[in-house]
Amino acid sequence: MFHWFPVALAAAGAIGTIAAATAAVVTLLVARTVVMPPRRRPEDTRILSIDGAGDLVTLSSTADSRLPGEYSLFFAEGSGHARVGDIVAQTPDTVIRRLLGVDRGDLARAHRGRFSGWFYTGPVELGFAFEDVAIETELGPAPGWLVPADTPSSRWVIGVHGRAVRREETLRAVPVFRAAGYTSLLISYRNDGDAPASPDGRYGLGDTEWRDVAAAIRFAVDRGATDVVLMGWSMGGATVLQTVTRSDLAGVVRGIVLDSPVIDWVTALRFQGELLGLPSPIRWGVIALLGIKWAGRLTGQHAPIDLKRLDFVRRSADLHVPILLMHSDDDRFIPATASLALAAARPDIVTYERFNVAGHTRLWNFDRDRWNRAIAHWLATAPL
Repeated sequence: MFHWFPVALAAAGAIGTIAAATAAVVTLLVARTVVMPPRRRPEDTRILSIDGAGDLVTLSSTADSRLPGEYSLFFAEGSGHARVGDIVAQTPDTVIRRLLGVDRGDLARAHRGRFSGWFYTGPVELGFAFEDVAIETELGPAPGWLVPADTPSSRWVIGVHGRAVRREETLRAVPVFRAAGYTSLLISYRNDGDAPASPDGRYGLGDTEWRDVAAAIRFAVDRGATDVVLMGWSMGGATVLQTVTRSDLAGVVRGIVLDSPVIDWVTALRFQGELLGLPSPIRWGVIALLGIKWAGRLTGQHAPIDLKRLDFVRRSADLHVPILLMHSDDDRFIPATASLALAAARPDIVTYERFNVAGHTRLWNFDRDRWNRAIAHWLATAPL
């Protein structure tokens, strides 16, 4: 009567083997995605129409297109660029926004685009004098933009962009720092598409990129900087925190500004895995792979990432300079939980500016006046 039992066991074993193999493949693919610089950014917003006067654009309703504020809209695989402003009207399926201008490309012929918080696509758009510079890193010269203060100053801010974007992201901070008398140095770093690539061509999530920020500090010091503020967005925040705790030049760093930062990569990766609907074993498998030396043969990393060293909730006691930390509760990429935990652990040095509905690295776009006021007040009152 149990003649079917061996067959059932064999079938169950085969299914289990297939499931395990599938889980292993998914785990590897996700781990590689975390450290692999993307070749293209998905255009996930449909461009439906432009009104006759060219003042309004109708878009499909997405989390990005529904967010109030002013943004860049890239289209035509990134070759086209427009700026959109306030929401004029919306339905469950569409959003009508003011069209502030089209800088390049034919928006009327475009069908899809993607939102970005950059807004400015180059320093010339700020209206200030600037200089293209090359910062000598261990991998070769990395391009940067230098925007001098209105009058010669030994106070500098170094802007560090996030993952999968470029230094254009940091342009938004130039006016408020310049008004406070700071020279701005906006840098590139390894594998971002502007700076030289590392031998493995992989992100280190801040565990390697900090060396390029240290090189930027050396550049600033050689140009007369004595007081440096580091500002990082998203992964740039993780990179800044590594710099200030590992560089022998950290003594000139007087303060840190963080916008939507990664304070703890384990928290961030688990959160992103949950958003993707990945089972817990796969989420933990991804985290494990990134930190195991032999797994580099699978992920392409030359060295494992020390995720414990990147956890600044656990390492909060290692921070010794004033920090302005800005994060939004609704961040869909990097949860604010670790930022809140760091602020709670170090209220003596952390000033926390809490947003509610500003998304990820788009706090300036959502409410630039508040963002600028927060930085200006902190610069004027923190013991830098």
